[in-house]
Amino acid sequence: MMTTKTQRIEASETRIFKAVFPNTTNHYDTLFGGTALQLMDEASFICATRFSRKKMVTVSTDRIDFNKPIPEGSIVELIARIDDVGRTSCVVKVDIYMEDMYSLKREQVVTGYFTFVAIGDDKKPIEILDN
Repeated sequence: MMTTKTQRIEASETRIFKAVFPNTTNHYDTLFGGTALQLMDEASFICATRFSRKKMVTVSTDRIDFNKPIPEGSIVELIARIDDVGRTSCVVKVDIYMEDMYSLKREQVVTGYFTFVAIGDDKKPIEILDN
């Protein structure tokens, strides 16, 4: 079945929900920045792989903005979406939304960009999309 690049982008959007438990927080009782980055890298990897259906590796991150701390007891939703596509690479934008567990309050609190390269079995870059 033939699909357009736009259809593939839409179909590869990835959403992950997590609860912020004490084992993922720092001494301020907010989500560790490193844990947030790990979750973002995982969501962006899944998105890039779903888009390309190839072996993908993270090659860089760019501009991670932590706009507000995420307190313990929050629910977070990570939304990863393809932002740009090159010959062998793609950029995935990841937004983290924070929700209060006991109200309808929800806000976007972190944004970052992750670049992935498609690789072959020889671990060298390959075309991300088959023509």
